[in-house]
Amino acid sequence: MQFCKQFNGRTQDLAGKVLPVVITVYADKSFDFVIKQPPVAVQLIEAAKVKKGSSEPHVNKVGSVNWEQVKAIAEIKMEDLNCFTLDAAISMVAGTARSMGITVEGERPTN
Repeated sequence: MQFCKQFNGRTQDLAGKVLPVVITVYADKSFDFVIKQPPVAVQLIEAAKVKKGSSEPHVNKVGSVNWEQVKAIAEIKMEDLNCFTLDAAISMVAGTARSMGITVEGERPTN
């Protein structure tokens, strides 16, 4: 019950979003938890305004996003991704978009 109250208190402004949580429970039954940013796939679906990704991503494209949207998602997810630079994070988000059947439109910005 204590976890639910703390979780709801810390996520009340993010109602309805999918949020990964890492919970650490100690021997004395106390706990800590870290709330991470929504998954990249969920953010891409919201940005592209589609219901879900493509079942055949390289054949059927379901939507599109632009590079500014990809960069914004990369900046939000930067601390959770396994990369050190924003450029690498942008590449990871763009790769996720491609694997979901979402086209990244426009010219890739240079940093």
